[in-house]
Amino acid sequence: MAVTVSLVFLFGLVLFFLLRHHSLSAGAAFVAVMFGFFLASTGAAGPINEMAAAVVQAIPDL
Repeated sequence: MAVTVSLVFLFGLVLFFLLRHHSLSAGAAFVAVMFGFFLASTGAAGPINEMAAAVVQAIPDL
């Protein structure tokens, strides 16, 4: 778990700087995918899924 959290932090930090400098490339896409992959295996996955479900339910049907 400690390794996963540190990898989430590392990929999140790299992704933040890539997005801040508008450096969108294959490397940035890889970092974004790896950030999501490792974030999904942390304890933050449950609350993120619940928040996304609440937002989707709050949007009225079109």
